[in-house]
Amino acid sequence: MIIESDEKKDFDTIYEIINDASIAYKGIIPDDRWKEPYMSKEELETQINEGVEFWNYKENNKIIGVMGIQFKAEVTLIRHAYVRTSARQKGIGGKLLNHLINKAETPILIGTWADASWAISFYKKYDFRILSNEEKNKLLKTYWSIPERQVQTSIVLANKDWESN
Repeated sequence: MIIESDEKKDFDTIYEIINDASIAYKGIIPDDRWKEPYMSKEELETQINEGVEFWNYKENNKIIGVMGIQFKAEVTLIRHAYVRTSARQKGIGGKLLNHLINKAETPILIGTWADASWAISFYKKYDFRILSNEEKNKLLKTYWSIPERQVQTSIVLANKDWESN
């Protein structure tokens, strides 16, 4: 098991994993937010250019999970957490999340779809808590660049270091 970061070398694999794993959202998130591919190569490139650093979980020299981290002034964002469909429920997401938690020096925020119950449960296992609707709206508009419709249909979770403003 290796956790490493190399977006340039692994770009196509990161793109593949995001779009493989995101199929879990189809029929769960609002139909007007679903598209195929879920994340285009241009969107992935924009995310990287905006400072999202992707970390890869490898076994037998094959990437099977990815998770991004983005440092934004006084907070750290966990972004785009995906594990290959064939490798789910094996602790890979937890290993990636723990790795990124250890890299963070500021409070951690995570945005996800409000109807993605499995994702919410996953983050709660790692002591993240759901923030209020009011706080969520403020934070998504401050630290993320997402459409208003996505703000309406998302939640934000925070780790124990977050103190509500």
